Amino acid sequence: MADYRMPAEWSAHEGCLMAWPTREDLWGSVLAEVKEEYADVARAIAAFEPVTMVAPPGHGNDARAHCGDGITIVEMPVDDSWFRDSAPLFVLDGDGNRAAVDFRFNAWGGKHHPWDADDRISALLLEHLGVERIPSEMVLEGGAITVDGEGTLITTEQCLLHPNRNPGLGREEIEAELKARLGVTKIIWLPYGGLLDTETDGHVDGVCAFAAPGTVVVSLPADPAHPDYVRMRANLAVLEASTDARGRRLEIIDVPQTAFADLAGGEIEVSYLNYYIANGGVVVPVAGLPQDEAALAVIASAHPGRKVVGVRALAIAFGGGGVHCITQQIPLPRTTG
Repeated sequence: MADYRMPAEWSAHEGCLMAWPTREDLWGSVLAEVKEEYADVARAIAAFEPVTMVAPPGHGNDARAHCGDGITIVEMPVDDSWFRDSAPLFVLDGDGNRAAVDFRFNAWGGKHHPWDADDRISALLLEHLGVERIPSEMVLEGGAITVDGEGTLITTEQCLLHPNRNPGLGREEIEAELKARLGVTKIIWLPYGGLLDTETDGHVDGVCAFAAPGTVVVSLPADPAHPDYVRMRANLAVLEASTDARGRRLEIIDVPQTAFADLAGGEIEVSYLNYYIANGGVVVPVAGLPQDEAALAVIASAHPGRKVVGVRALAIAFGGGGVHCITQQIPLPRTTG
């Protein structure tokens, strides 16, 4: 097999994949609202790069009506709409040729039924795109990892070592598969994801993200009453003591702002860290609160030269995620022919 490596999210994209929300047992009373938010996210990203929205058969016209003409709609069988986790993870070899890893998907440890269509969607997408498929029998969601494109991967013990994912695999076996399939050589294990992130069991994309080689943006709530105040400082201590695959100490940019809002009779947290890096832009979930502006400014400082756009994502957060959770980048192949 060629020597493939997963590129960083800030590498050049051919486009972005999303899936249209239709799961009524998840969204309930906010289904109409979340469709508007998904469409807003799609249009925000489409200002920077092409967006393909996958809709379940029979729902293409609904997606088209919401998203408008600037989004490509494709009908394929899907169970849910979290393409960071169920879509393929694309990789490039040293010559810039593109392939993608199709990890297994089990609905975050069997939390939602059915999930068989989501487990198959990567293969269907890769056939549609004409991209080579590299299968893996390990369960892995894209939201559980962040990579720098230079050999370093960050994840959380809370998620990847959870027994509902790969009960037959220990840390060493999981590391070996990540290294083999994604071309990483150094894995940094943070102890915690978000305490309130019970849906994904603590995905890393709610607590930190690589913003550049050697630079990590980290959620660090300023309020001691925040449920992750102590936990995120434990993560910070690990990052401060770590080096990346090239031996560099990590520059850490902390986001002290947090956002809690009421929706559908309950309090939800919108994670500013759950953003999508597009070609020339960053699309960030916001809550419509005063602290949004300061958080956007911090994220802009971590991504100089990119236009930072906030998109209201309260209903998406109600479902358990953010902008990053509902998107998956397709890196541009670098073949010169």
